[in-house]
Parts: sequence; structure tokens; C-alpha cells
Amino acid sequence: MSNLLEGNEEQLERELTGEPIVGPSMGSLALHTALAIGIALYYILGGFYHSSIWGGAVAGGAIRVNIVSSAIPLPSDQPQNENVLATDKPSPAPEIPQAKEQNKTLDLDAVPIPGKKEKTKPQPAPKSPLKQPPPKQENRAQYGEQAGSSIPRAVQGQTSVTGPVTVNEGDFGTRFGYYITNIQRKMASNWNRGEVDPATPKGTRTYIMFTIHRDGTVSNIQPDKSSGSSTLDRSCLRAAQRVDTFGPLPAGYAPSTVLTSYYCEY
Repeated sequence: MSNLLEGNEEQLERELTGEPIVGPSMGSLALHTALAIGIALYYILGGFYHSSIWGGAVAGGAIRVNIVSSAIPLPSDQPQNENVLATDKPSPAPEIPQAKEQNKTLDLDAVPIPGKKEKTKPQPAPKSPLKQPPPKQENRAQYGEQAGSSIPRAVQGQTSVTGPVTVNEGDFGTRFGYYITNIQRKMASNWNRGEVDPATPKGTRTYIMFTIHRDGTVSNIQPDKSSGSSTLDRSCLRAAQRVDTFGPLPAGYAPSTVLTSYYCEY
């Protein structure tokens, strides 16, 4: 217990006793004094010696430059080209033709002689210039040198043929090709080839005619040109009779009916 009290007293004494500041203060003062003396010596000694560093505080010297008036030409393997043209061998310009001086001779007839009668020379009659045809100009368009065109001005009565379908109504087939295709498709689907005699030669054709009305119905179905085979003729007529309608006629077509021809080929 006594030892514990002695230890606490020593610690308390150390805490109450202040730290020594004289020694550290003297050391710091000596260090700063030595640093100040070193800086002063650096500036004092630096004034006696000139620095050779470019851009320093010491003023530098001057350099004298002599400008050479004439440059020494370098040796050249080729002579100097004094030609102002771009090529070494310029094409010679053509010489300007000089007007030749004509020998002036004295014309005795031009000098009047007194007492001499002048002979009057007959004046030739002026010749009328021959009329020459004007030169033909090839680059000009020729107008009025061709006969009028013989192209028909109307399409009335023309026939439109598209495959096995023939329409005798102007340009119906050209304007309404889809309707012609519809006629051909309907007839082909309603024709029964089994009704034809097998002895009929291949490529035999029979032609029929019928009228298509505005609503697409068919009337006046009749043979137009026989094929020589009665079975082929009857089968083609029956194909047209089986068609209930081809569809309404095109709205752009003014007449109410279309006369149509169709052939069946075996």
C-alpha cells in the first residue's frame, strides 16, 4: 500500500511540474540564426560571381552579325535556265509576214500629156450575177416536206383480240384487259373437255358468239365457225350456257352490251 502511494505521488509530481522550455527554445533560435546567416552569405557571395545561365538577372553581352551582300552560289550540274517559259524547248512563234514593197513603176498613161488626145476605153457591160441556189442547211428541221400521216383517227369498228377472246367493240380489250381475262377464265372453267370425242384431232378449234349485257349475263349464244366435230361444237356452246354472269361491265364503258367471240381448242 505504501508503494502504491509513492508511485501515485511521483506521477502527480511529474504532472504538476512543467516541461523544460529553455533547451528547446535555445536550439530553435540557433537553427534559425544559422539559416539566416546562410541565406545572407549566399546573396553576398553571389554578387561577386557572374552567373552564365541564360535568362538570369545578370545582363548578357551583345552579338554582332554581319549581313553578306552576295550569296555564294552552290555548284550546279546543269546551267541556269533563264527562259521564262515553262518548257526548256519552247515552240517557236510563227513569224509575222512582212508586207512586201511593190515596185512602183511610172505609169505613162496616168500622167496627162498636153496636146495628146486621150483614148477612151470602152466600158464592159456589167455582168448579171448568176443565181445560185441557197446552200442547204443540214441542221435545220424540215417542215412541210412529208405527207400527212395515215394513222386512223378513230377506233370505231376495230377488234380487240386477247387469246381465245375477241371483242368487236373498239378499244375495249385495251382499256379493260382485266374483264377480257375474266371472260377467258370463266369459259375455261365451264368447258368440259370430256364431252369431246377423243378421235378429234389435237388443235381443232370451234368458234362461238354471244352477247354480254350490262349486268354480266349472257344471251344470243350461237356457233360462229364449226370445227367439223359435232361433239366439240356442242361442248363449247354448253360452256357458254353454264356461265351465269361474267360480272357487270366496266363503269367506263358506255354501251350496254358487248359482242364477244370465243373459240374452244381441243
